[in-house]
Amino acid sequence: MGMSRDSDVVELGGDPIFTYGEKVRSRKHVRNDGTFPGKEVGEILVNKGDIGYVASIGTFLQQFYIYGVDFVDRGYKVGMKGRELESLETDDDREEIP
Repeated sequence: MGMSRDSDVVELGGDPIFTYGEKVRSRKHVRNDGTFPGKEVGEILVNKGDIGYVASIGTFLQQFYIYGVDFVDRGYKVGMKGRELESLETDDDREEIP
């Protein structure tokens, strides 16, 4: 039995993992894939362990949630998949959105 591939996963059937304003940490290094203006392709935008806040929630390929994360210390807003992030908040820290 093989491992599941990204193409087999459809996250949009459920709610997003993270919420607006949630404090998160990057679980991996993120390099510019050519979509980040002003930086060279391959240049590191986010280091593993960098802390940011979810500023937007969008979708990609009608399959994944993409979280626009504002890494305030770096001055970058970077789109990341949920598996690339971990929450730094407990359920008590999260506010209910009416």
